[in-house]
Amino acid sequence: MPNRVKFLVDESSGIKLARWLQEAGFDTLSVIEVMPGAKDKQVLERAFSENRVLVTNDKDFGRLVERSKFSHRGIILLRLKNDTPSTRILVVQSLISKFGEQLQDKFIVAGEQRVRIRTRK
Repeated sequence: MPNRVKFLVDESSGIKLARWLQEAGFDTLSVIEVMPGAKDKQVLERAFSENRVLVTNDKDFGRLVERSKFSHRGIILLRLKNDTPSTRILVVQSLISKFGEQLQDKFIVAGEQRVRIRTRK
């Protein structure tokens, strides 16, 4: 069965995470490759229009969604103490294995030890 969750990996989360998701069989785009230097609103709009979960390390996306009420199809905000490509991959891999398609339409703040999940209103 193919992986149905699609991802857009923000520049702040890096190309290695995007490559890992692609190699794991996920339809994944990297902002670095498809829209380098794009504004946060543009990134969020693309993820929404293409039904992609946005993976980012940038807290500004939380502000856009909460305060400005921007629509999204899911956001994973990585808040890591040990912010390395390998830690990013481990945390995202853990989220995918635990939640799978339930990642859609959630705002998730994930660290090495803690995960907070809010359902999109």
